[in-house]
Amino acid sequence: MDGKCGIVGEAGLQFFGRITASVSHEIKNVLAVLNENAGLLEDVVLMAEKGIPLDTERLKRMAGSMERQILRANGIVENMNRFAHAVDEKVQEVDLNETLSLLVALTRRFADMRGVTLEPVYVDSRVLLISNPFLLQNLLWCFLDFAMEVAGKGKGLKIVADADDRVVRIRFAGLERLAERDTPVFPSEREMALIEALEADFSVDPEVSQVIMTLPRRRYI
Repeated sequence: MDGKCGIVGEAGLQFFGRITASVSHEIKNVLAVLNENAGLLEDVVLMAEKGIPLDTERLKRMAGSMERQILRANGIVENMNRFAHAVDEKVQEVDLNETLSLLVALTRRFADMRGVTLEPVYVDSRVLLISNPFLLQNLLWCFLDFAMEVAGKGKGLKIVADADDRVVRIRFAGLERLAERDTPVFPSEREMALIEALEADFSVDPEVSQVIMTLPRRRYI
Protein backbone atom coordinates (compact mmCIF):
# COMPACT_ATOMS: atom_id res chain seq x y z
CA MET A 1 0.00 0.00 0.00
CA ASP A 2 2.85 2.39 0.82
CA GLY A 3 4.21 1.90 -2.68
CA LYS A 4 0.83 2.75 -4.21
CA CYS A 5 0.53 5.84 -2.01
CA GLY A 6 4.00 6.91 -3.11
CA ILE A 7 3.05 6.57 -6.77
CA VAL A 8 -0.18 8.52 -6.24
CA GLY A 9 1.72 11.27 -4.40
CA GLU A 10 4.39 11.48 -7.09
CA ALA A 11 1.73 11.59 -9.81
CA GLY A 12 -0.05 14.38 -7.93
CA LEU A 13 3.12 16.48 -7.68
CA GLN A 14 3.85 15.99 -11.37
CA PHE A 15 0.28 16.93 -12.28
CA PHE A 16 0.28 20.02 -10.07
CA GLY A 17 3.65 21.11 -11.42
CA ARG A 18 2.65 20.64 -15.05
CA ILE A 19 -0.57 22.63 -14.65
CA THR A 20 1.18 25.38 -12.69
CA ALA A 21 3.91 25.68 -15.32
CA SER A 22 1.30 25.95 -18.08
CA VAL A 23 -0.69 28.58 -16.18
CA SER A 24 2.44 30.65 -15.50
CA HIS A 25 3.27 30.48 -19.21
CA GLU A 26 -0.18 31.82 -20.09
CA ILE A 27 0.18 34.64 -17.56
CA LYS A 28 3.57 35.55 -19.05
CA ASN A 29 1.91 35.77 -22.47
CA VAL A 30 -0.65 38.20 -21.07
CA LEU A 31 2.08 40.29 -19.46
CA ALA A 32 3.99 40.36 -22.74
CA VAL A 33 0.97 41.82 -24.55
CA LEU A 34 0.38 44.36 -21.78
CA ASN A 35 4.05 45.33 -21.89
CA GLU A 36 3.84 45.81 -25.65
CA ASN A 37 0.82 48.08 -25.25
CA ALA A 38 2.56 50.03 -22.51
CA GLY A 39 5.43 50.65 -24.91
CA LEU A 40 3.00 51.84 -27.58
CA LEU A 41 1.37 54.20 -25.09
CA GLU A 42 4.77 55.62 -24.23
CA ASP A 43 5.38 56.23 -27.95
CA VAL A 44 2.06 58.05 -28.22
CA VAL A 45 2.94 60.27 -25.26
CA LEU A 46 6.33 61.13 -26.77
CA MET A 47 4.66 61.99 -30.08
CA ALA A 48 2.13 64.21 -28.29
CA GLU A 49 4.95 66.02 -26.48
CA LYS A 50 6.42 66.84 -29.90
CA GLY A 51 3.14 68.36 -30.99
CA ILE A 52 1.83 65.46 -33.04
CA PRO A 53 -1.98 65.18 -32.58
CA LEU A 54 -3.22 62.22 -30.57
CA ASP A 55 -4.67 59.36 -32.59
CA THR A 56 -7.75 58.67 -30.48
CA GLU A 57 -8.76 55.60 -32.49
CA ARG A 58 -5.35 54.08 -31.89
CA LEU A 59 -5.67 54.81 -28.18
CA LYS A 60 -9.09 53.14 -28.12
CA ARG A 61 -7.67 50.02 -29.79
CA MET A 62 -4.82 49.84 -27.27
CA ALA A 63 -7.19 50.34 -24.35
CA GLY A 64 -9.46 47.59 -25.70
CA SER A 65 -6.51 45.24 -26.13
CA MET A 66 -5.34 45.86 -22.58
CA GLU A 67 -8.83 45.37 -21.18
CA ARG A 68 -9.18 42.03 -22.99
CA GLN A 69 -5.82 40.86 -21.65
CA ILE A 70 -6.74 41.86 -18.10
CA LEU A 71 -9.99 39.89 -18.37
CA ARG A 72 -8.03 36.96 -19.79
CA ALA A 73 -5.54 37.09 -16.90
CA ASN A 74 -8.38 37.27 -14.39
CA GLY A 75 -9.93 34.13 -15.86
CA ILE A 76 -6.59 32.30 -15.80
CA VAL A 77 -5.97 33.20 -12.16
CA GLU A 78 -9.54 32.26 -11.14
CA ASN A 79 -9.12 28.83 -12.74
CA MET A 80 -5.77 28.34 -11.03
CA ASN A 81 -7.32 29.34 -7.71
CA ARG A 82 -10.11 26.78 -8.16
CA PHE A 83 -7.55 24.14 -9.10
CA ALA A 84 -5.39 24.89 -6.04
CA HIS A 85 -8.40 24.57 -3.72
CA ALA A 86 -8.97 21.00 -4.94
CA VAL A 87 -6.52 19.88 -2.25
CA ASP A 88 -8.48 21.56 0.58
CA GLU A 89 -10.76 18.61 1.30
CA LYS A 90 -9.85 14.95 1.12
CA VAL A 91 -13.40 13.95 0.23
CA GLN A 92 -16.34 16.06 -0.85
CA GLU A 93 -19.26 16.21 -3.22
CA VAL A 94 -17.95 16.92 -6.71
CA ASP A 95 -19.84 18.28 -9.69
CA LEU A 96 -18.32 16.34 -12.57
CA ASN A 97 -19.40 18.89 -15.19
CA GLU A 98 -17.67 21.69 -13.28
CA THR A 99 -14.57 19.55 -12.80
CA LEU A 100 -14.38 18.72 -16.50
CA SER A 101 -14.99 22.35 -17.45
CA LEU A 102 -12.13 23.48 -15.22
CA LEU A 103 -9.81 20.74 -16.50
CA VAL A 104 -10.56 21.66 -20.13
CA ALA A 105 -9.82 25.32 -19.39
CA LEU A 106 -6.54 24.47 -17.65
CA THR A 107 -5.34 22.06 -20.34
CA ARG A 108 -6.57 23.69 -23.56
CA ARG A 109 -3.04 25.00 -24.19
CA PHE A 110 -1.76 21.38 -24.29
CA ALA A 111 -4.49 20.52 -26.79
CA ASP A 112 -3.60 23.53 -28.95
CA MET A 113 0.05 22.46 -28.97
CA ARG A 114 -1.01 19.04 -30.29
CA GLY A 115 -3.45 20.45 -32.83
CA VAL A 116 -6.42 18.83 -31.07
CA THR A 117 -9.76 20.54 -30.45
CA LEU A 118 -11.42 19.69 -27.13
CA GLU A 119 -15.19 19.27 -27.48
CA PRO A 120 -16.73 18.70 -24.04
CA VAL A 121 -20.41 17.75 -24.00
CA TYR A 122 -22.24 18.56 -20.78
CA VAL A 123 -25.60 17.09 -19.80
CA ASP A 124 -28.33 19.44 -18.63
CA SER A 125 -28.49 18.09 -15.08
CA ARG A 126 -25.62 18.13 -12.58
CA VAL A 127 -23.55 14.96 -12.37
CA LEU A 128 -22.57 14.60 -8.71
CA LEU A 129 -20.36 12.10 -6.94
CA ILE A 130 -18.47 11.84 -3.65
CA SER A 131 -14.74 11.69 -4.32
CA ASN A 132 -11.31 13.15 -3.70
CA PRO A 133 -11.40 16.20 -6.01
CA PHE A 134 -7.65 16.45 -6.60
CA LEU A 135 -7.12 12.76 -7.31
CA LEU A 136 -10.17 12.85 -9.58
CA GLN A 137 -8.72 15.77 -11.56
CA ASN A 138 -5.39 13.97 -11.76
CA LEU A 139 -6.95 10.78 -13.11
CA LEU A 140 -9.10 12.70 -15.59
CA TRP A 141 -5.97 14.49 -16.79
CA CYS A 142 -4.15 11.19 -17.30
CA PHE A 143 -6.98 9.92 -19.50
CA LEU A 144 -7.29 13.25 -21.31
CA ASP A 145 -3.56 13.37 -21.93
CA PHE A 146 -3.64 9.89 -23.46
CA ALA A 147 -6.79 10.72 -25.46
CA MET A 148 -5.15 13.83 -26.96
CA GLU A 149 -2.17 11.72 -27.99
CA VAL A 150 -4.32 9.27 -29.96
CA ALA A 151 -6.94 11.72 -31.25
CA GLY A 152 -4.99 12.67 -34.34
CA LYS A 153 -3.77 16.13 -35.31
CA GLY A 154 -6.48 18.50 -36.43
CA LYS A 155 -9.19 16.30 -34.94
CA GLY A 156 -11.94 16.92 -32.42
CA LEU A 157 -11.83 15.10 -29.09
CA LYS A 158 -15.27 14.66 -27.54
CA ILE A 159 -15.52 14.39 -23.76
CA VAL A 160 -18.96 13.20 -22.65
CA ALA A 161 -20.12 12.61 -19.07
CA ASP A 162 -23.26 10.75 -18.00
CA ALA A 163 -24.43 8.86 -14.93
CA ASP A 164 -26.92 6.45 -13.43
CA ASP A 165 -27.71 5.73 -9.78
CA ARG A 166 -24.50 3.78 -9.20
CA VAL A 167 -21.75 5.16 -11.44
CA VAL A 168 -20.62 8.08 -13.55
CA ARG A 169 -19.01 7.59 -16.93
CA ILE A 170 -16.62 9.83 -18.81
CA ARG A 171 -16.27 8.93 -22.48
CA PHE A 172 -13.34 10.17 -24.56
CA ALA A 173 -14.41 9.71 -28.18
CA GLY A 174 -12.97 10.48 -31.59
CA LEU A 175 -9.65 8.76 -30.89
CA GLU A 176 -8.77 7.91 -34.48
CA ARG A 177 -5.28 6.62 -33.70
CA LEU A 178 -6.35 4.43 -30.78
CA ALA A 179 -6.10 1.23 -32.83
CA GLU A 180 -2.48 2.10 -33.73
CA ARG A 181 -1.38 2.13 -30.11
CA ASP A 182 -0.12 -0.79 -28.08
CA THR A 183 -2.91 -0.77 -25.48
CA PRO A 184 -0.78 -2.21 -22.62
CA VAL A 185 1.15 1.10 -22.71
CA PHE A 186 -1.93 2.72 -21.15
CA PRO A 187 -2.75 2.77 -18.35
CA SER A 188 0.70 2.83 -16.81
CA GLU A 189 1.54 2.05 -13.19
CA ARG A 190 0.79 5.68 -12.33
CA GLU A 191 -2.71 5.59 -13.81
CA MET A 192 -3.41 2.19 -12.26
CA ALA A 193 -2.52 3.53 -8.81
CA LEU A 194 -4.99 6.40 -9.25
CA ILE A 195 -7.64 4.04 -10.64
CA GLU A 196 -7.25 1.81 -7.60
CA ALA A 197 -7.32 4.75 -5.17
CA LEU A 198 -10.61 6.02 -6.63
CA GLU A 199 -12.08 2.54 -7.17
CA ALA A 200 -12.49 3.48 -10.82
CA ASP A 201 -12.64 1.28 -13.90
CA PHE A 202 -12.06 1.78 -17.60
CA SER A 203 -12.48 0.22 -21.01
CA VAL A 204 -10.64 0.75 -24.28
CA ASP A 205 -12.59 0.18 -27.49
CA PRO A 206 -10.49 0.75 -30.65
CA GLU A 207 -13.38 -0.30 -32.89
CA VAL A 208 -15.41 2.78 -31.95
CA SER A 209 -12.33 4.92 -31.18
CA GLN A 210 -13.12 5.63 -27.56
CA VAL A 211 -11.98 5.16 -23.98
CA ILE A 212 -14.48 5.12 -21.14
CA MET A 213 -13.68 5.80 -17.48
CA THR A 214 -16.18 4.69 -14.82
CA LEU A 215 -16.34 5.99 -11.25
CA PRO A 216 -18.63 5.09 -8.32
CA ARG A 217 -21.12 7.79 -7.38
CA ARG A 218 -20.01 7.57 -3.74
CA ARG A 219 -16.37 7.15 -2.84
CA TYR A 220 -14.82 7.82 0.59
CA ILE A 221 -11.00 7.92 0.70
